[in-house]
Amino acid sequence: MEWRDEGIILGTRRHGETSAILEVMTRAHGRHLGLVRGGRSRKQQPVLQAGNRVDVIWRARLDEHLGAFQVEPLDLNAARLFDSASAIYGLQTLAGHLRLLPERDSHERLYETLGLVIDHLDDPRAAGELVVRFEVMMLDELGFGLDLSECAATGASVDLAYVSPKSGRAVSRSAGEPWRDRMLALPAFLLGGTGLRADAAAIEDAFRLTGFFFSRHVYEPRGFGEPEARAAFLGALRRWQASPAAAGGESAA
Repeated sequence: MEWRDEGIILGTRRHGETSAILEVMTRAHGRHLGLVRGGRSRKQQPVLQAGNRVDVIWRARLDEHLGAFQVEPLDLNAARLFDSASAIYGLQTLAGHLRLLPERDSHERLYETLGLVIDHLDDPRAAGELVVRFEVMMLDELGFGLDLSECAATGASVDLAYVSPKSGRAVSRSAGEPWRDRMLALPAFLLGGTGLRADAAAIEDAFRLTGFFFSRHVYEPRGFGEPEARAAFLGALRRWQASPAAAGGESAA
């Protein structure tokens, strides 16, 4: 068995004295693991870092075997990402979400979006918005997608301000006002076609929204809580928002 694909490294772990088990999100073959012989060498270690985009060839005698990877670098993003707290925790959060998917299931749309998010993870001004959009996409891929297209009560597609915690559907401001204390806020930047950017309050509302549905449909049924990396990522965003860099319009974390 053999195939060749492009992938983004999610993580590695040691295997024996000289090798490593590589975890890669690939374009056509989904999240895939494989052995890299000599993966702990000085030559290979800089390549086998989370966030790097690589060309991989996978070989195995049978499809169900772990197999072995041959890896060549394409974009070495890791050095840039490791200088930013939001990027480090953001990347760990994205990898954690992708591990919720079955191994070797193709999710090309997620792969393309992952690459786009990684390009901007070291810019906290953009990272929060991009990661939460990725979470909305993940909920959809897991079968728990939010319906933000129209009001669940009236069918209206304007002035959508809430999301029903029961149905995951949008609700207009007028229809949801009597029950606003029971509703989840719907930040306007999550609505398609608005072109709006997110401020700090909108980012908090957005992560509260996706976090609610992750907890209900994913974390609690599987018996675990919110991943530490996600909480750390939000903490890094808050620290940046409170920093002089945010007030001055700088993008460094």
